[in-house]
Amino acid sequence: MLVITGASGQLGRLVIEQLLKTMPAARIVAAARTLDRVKDLAARGVQTRHADYDKPETLDAAFAGAGKLLLISSSEVGRRFPQHKAVIDAAKRAGVTLLAYTSLLHADTSPLGLAEEHKATEAYLKASGVPFVLLRNGWYTENFTASIAPALKHGAFLGSAGDGRISSAARADYAEAAAAVLALENQEGRTYELAGDEAYTLTDLAGEISRQSGKTVTYANLPEAEFKAALLSAGLPEPIAGLLADSDTGASKGGLFDNSGQLGRLIGRPTTRMAASVKAAL
Repeated sequence: MLVITGASGQLGRLVIEQLLKTMPAARIVAAARTLDRVKDLAARGVQTRHADYDKPETLDAAFAGAGKLLLISSSEVGRRFPQHKAVIDAAKRAGVTLLAYTSLLHADTSPLGLAEEHKATEAYLKASGVPFVLLRNGWYTENFTASIAPALKHGAFLGSAGDGRISSAARADYAEAAAAVLALENQEGRTYELAGDEAYTLTDLAGEISRQSGKTVTYANLPEAEFKAALLSAGLPEPIAGLLADSDTGASKGGLFDNSGQLGRLIGRPTTRMAASVKAAL
């Protein structure tokens, strides 16, 4: 039985859709904080169980009978490590044979502030005794294409990544990789650095938006503090604005670049090109 945590989120849902292509729904457990958000999966035969990272008492029942477990990292920056620790402890009590954790690309050397909680989780996982595999995910292209609408409105795509090259991939690519690893044998102890096949700068991205939309969009590179201020003025919560601005700065230092090709090999096809993601967003 495979347990997918964070199953109501965008990545979790995509992983479950991939698993449903190759295995019976009854073998899949969608573990979510709010069961109403996964009732459509229950209607398709997927087991749904309440699992709240902040309520460890929910996790034992959620993981009962689990063979393999996918720990999708929490979205609550600043609270991630204690939440992940609760999941790892419960997975150990449940006797899972493999825990796959969605970490960050090159988490051990990354210049992104986002890496700190991932590094702490990886260290705790290694010390826990739970068999594990690390899925170090790079950036989702959707993190950038979500800003296409305001970029078209103002004729500028804002950021603080400079000329940093970004090896992003579509969220669905990472989901397919997670499903593939869960289906494979002999994954214990492996670390996958997962990133897109192509690398581009945000100037390249702005150019692609211009080409496909027919409207000129230029890349405006801002100091990190100014970019964060722009995100705050657009209505983003302070933690998210800070995370995105810091991550752009990290990208300027090479933090979102990787040319190993591991993601494409794992999913058995080329990763989704940036241009295709721009087209989908438009």
